[in-house]
Amino acid sequence: MRPLDPRLLRQARAARLYVGLTTGLGVATTALLVVQSLLLAHIVAGVATDGLSFTDVRPQVVGLGIVLALRAVLAGVQERFGHRAATAVVRQLRERLIGHAVRTPEAAGADLALLATRGLDALDGYLTRYLPQLLLASTLTPAVLVVVGWEDRLAGLTILLTLPLIPFFMALIGMATQDASDRSLLSLQRLGTQVLDLIAGLPTLRALGTAGAQRERVRAAGDAHRRATMKTLRTAFLSALALEILVTLSVALVAVGIGLRLVHGTLDLQTGLAVLLLAPEVYAPLRAVGTQFHASQDGLAAAQQAFDVLERPVAGRGTTPAPDLTRATLLFDGVTVQHPGVPVATPGNLTASVRPGEVVALTGPSGCGKSSAVAVLLGLREPTSGAVRLPGSLKLADVEPESWWNQIAWCPQHPVIVPGTLDENVRLLCPSATDAQVARAAAVTGLEDVVRTVPGGWHSRVGQGGTGLSAGQRQRLALTRLLLSEAPLVVLDEPTAHLDAGSEQAVLALLRELRSRGRTVVMVAHRPALVAAADRTIDVSGNVSPGLETGSQMGVPA
Repeated sequence: MRPLDPRLLRQARAARLYVGLTTGLGVATTALLVVQSLLLAHIVAGVATDGLSFTDVRPQVVGLGIVLALRAVLAGVQERFGHRAATAVVRQLRERLIGHAVRTPEAAGADLALLATRGLDALDGYLTRYLPQLLLASTLTPAVLVVVGWEDRLAGLTILLTLPLIPFFMALIGMATQDASDRSLLSLQRLGTQVLDLIAGLPTLRALGTAGAQRERVRAAGDAHRRATMKTLRTAFLSALALEILVTLSVALVAVGIGLRLVHGTLDLQTGLAVLLLAPEVYAPLRAVGTQFHASQDGLAAAQQAFDVLERPVAGRGTTPAPDLTRATLLFDGVTVQHPGVPVATPGNLTASVRPGEVVALTGPSGCGKSSAVAVLLGLREPTSGAVRLPGSLKLADVEPESWWNQIAWCPQHPVIVPGTLDENVRLLCPSATDAQVARAAAVTGLEDVVRTVPGGWHSRVGQGGTGLSAGQRQRLALTRLLLSEAPLVVLDEPTAHLDAGSEQAVLALLRELRSRGRTVVMVAHRPALVAAADRTIDVSGNVSPGLETGSQMGVPA
């Protein structure tokens, strides 16, 4: 990524305002710095050579104090608005990443989640420290160099010859550390992915007695990230030392030249002092850019990945309002999903209908594409070929997503449980539900038995992902939430997976209640009891069993 990538200005509106503000402050700082150096040189030279008293130089001293106060104010403004702008830029990029993930759910995953959180947080150092110094280097350095050359041509020529050495060595160091920064971010993403996967599967691993075996994998990933981070820090410290030595030697050359000419009387003290005060300021922004460059590399690497994600093409969103699903028949018309690296499409050429008010079970062996078919129905995945057709010759791809999702209640294999109380979680899909409605729904799914056993009842708090509840209790909570929802289409992805017989009975009770209310239910089912509870069964693998409705028996919905 370039030091100031134009994509940052395009993707984050706050970055444009911040760059404009920082550039203006840099110009003002440059002017004040030049005035400060000239005033100080005039005061010292007047007192030392002309014998001026404090009364004689009082106006210059007052002016110097005003300049110093203004520089302090500008530094405070830069610091204050720098952190605010950094927060706004990161927030806008995070929102765009999340919005992109919503439009392309197949691209979402642990890597994207880590990039949108810890990865983009590293941009703070780039925006608050590196970018201001970069803009100062583009304004202050050339302006001060012109002033130095105007005051003393020889000193200006010396600085002009030594100045390119700093960006040259910065480029060499940057090329050497770019790969290290990329590896550091990659190791962090790998560690985050492994930890997230481990946490998600920890109950199963503990049940199988293999949780301890994952300890070495996590430790190895953590050690790899630690080594990559320490290598980046080591390079940053060494490069900062190299730049300090280079700047010190460059300023020393200017100082030696000034000193020799002062001794021989070919240069006056006021000019010599002004040049000596200004010379380090020519190098300072470039030196700071080199020092802060490494601190910003993690943020730059994360921004590069974020821009790569945001620039991926996104399928167009429909604008036609979704039909009323209480009366609409849905048709899988030759739906095929081809997964990367898998030679066989799953599902392949799925043709099946879902009529309003019926309970339909999607069956077939594991890996035949049942969950993929559900993802296509939900509008979370684009099929490779085929389409989900709706009444009125509509395709699902032509429908406005929000109007579609507002009519669907979905329960994945691992229900979403947010931190909060049981009562807050159960009302997520229907905040206006009354206590009586909640109680009736909990009685159907058996959640009322769970509420009686936990301390605090409905006010008992659960953690992220349902921490504090067993798998069966989380499932009962999710089923109760579905029952409270008014959505006409209910989608269940293996609702009895990893559940005991008691929790399975809760699912069957939910199906009976939904059928009595005229809701349409599409569920992925493996267990015989769940398949038997369905009105119709669709074999996603294409194997037709007796009594099953197949694509050849179905017509396009009216």
